[in-house]
Amino acid sequence: MAAGSGRPWLIQGGMGVAVSGWRLAAAVARAGQLGVVSGTGIDNVFVRRLQDEGVSPGLRAVLERFPVPALVDATVARYARRPPGAPYRTAPPITHRRQGRAQDLTVLAAYAEVALAKAGHDGPVGVNLLTKIELPMLPTLYGAMLAGVDYVLMGAGLPTHVPGSLDRFARREPVSLASRTADGDVLPDLHFDPARFGDGPALRRPAFLAIVSSHVVANALSRRSNGTVDGFVVERSVAGGHNAPPRGPLHVDDLGDPVYGPRDAIDHGALRALGVPFWLAGGITSPDDVAAALELGAAGVQVGSLFAYCRESGMMPSLRRGVLAEVGDHPVAVRTSTRASSTGYPFKVAAIPGTLSDPEVYRQRRRVCDLGYLREAYRTPNGGVGYRCPAEPVERYVAKGGDPADTEGRVCLCNGLMAACGLGQVRAGGDVETPIVTSGDALNDVAVLARAGEYGALDVIAHLASGAGGAGVR
Repeated sequence: MAAGSGRPWLIQGGMGVAVSGWRLAAAVARAGQLGVVSGTGIDNVFVRRLQDEGVSPGLRAVLERFPVPALVDATVARYARRPPGAPYRTAPPITHRRQGRAQDLTVLAAYAEVALAKAGHDGPVGVNLLTKIELPMLPTLYGAMLAGVDYVLMGAGLPTHVPGSLDRFARREPVSLASRTADGDVLPDLHFDPARFGDGPALRRPAFLAIVSSHVVANALSRRSNGTVDGFVVERSVAGGHNAPPRGPLHVDDLGDPVYGPRDAIDHGALRALGVPFWLAGGITSPDDVAAALELGAAGVQVGSLFAYCRESGMMPSLRRGVLAEVGDHPVAVRTSTRASSTGYPFKVAAIPGTLSDPEVYRQRRRVCDLGYLREAYRTPNGGVGYRCPAEPVERYVAKGGDPADTEGRVCLCNGLMAACGLGQVRAGGDVETPIVTSGDALNDVAVLARAGEYGALDVIAHLASGAGGAGVR
């Protein structure tokens, strides 16, 4: 903990799909810092792990405390272990019209991930979600709260509606959220009622940290949110994953990457004036980076890339070791693609051989969209609700009213990131989905920790601790 603050000076980033899994979060939290699990795609992460690993003693202990045993039994039976090489059975998607069973599974999955991360220690654990992924948001939040999550971290949008939702969930009250298409058409509300998960005492309301790219956005969230924003994680443009686009007109460099300018600079004085703690993120790889953040008035830092390649990371071990070997051999390029993600946000992609960053590997992949977390809703000609994604087959996207130009260069991040954590779908003929690797611009700095081979989460904390005045592993 930071001296005298009662807050962690270090937040482990919520990375990708299951890279920030419960094992990594638990290791960081045991050391007294904020361990974070990723809530993105947690339903399919949960059921695919069941199909690969079955129910371990630790998971069994967690599931025995879930308030709806019948849901546990039905889920374990439905997603029993698969034969080697067989395709995964996929979780049912949540839609605006069909929410019940899919929501229930999402609650269970989020509960299990957070409960596993919190088991056996009293350190703080958070869950990270993308605001842009609306459909599973409410059940994921409630499942995490059932497990006693300490922090909720959300970016990739303006989560003004989330603080109030946490307040209502703490009282076990239902929550409804207004929903619209990208064109502004009204969609059915997203609704979640906790009643079917028991009516016990009030739940503890987790602290809410909004992930922002500037003091401007932080100020807007402070004024417009429907409840208390307890702090901010301020991600600079060098951070991995999804980045906020540059402010003002988009300009790109010779490689097509967005150019960030003076308007994107962070006013730390304005952040301090908000009167709530903030943590700086993006390019934090050394004790000097930590010390510089604290000098600017930050409560601490959020760190992603160093943790992404540690032993406890959820990244597929062979892929993780391959990236470390690449970094040890030569500098690895990290592009900020304006086309890869269907969200409209720039997305960091590391140039790793054999992954979807390779243009030839990308071309050879058959376009499939069967997870759908990044789909956008649209109104069909008959007034119904449909879903499309520019990473799906082009002819299907166009038939749904999409512009074919939007499909160029799009990557199926859902399947690529699921593959990166070793849960890639098995396709016809036995082919397994190809991974994509996302990292911050400072990816090559992991070489400092990897010089002696593999390293652990505690090595990351010890490496950075002197910048926080020696407040390292407890």
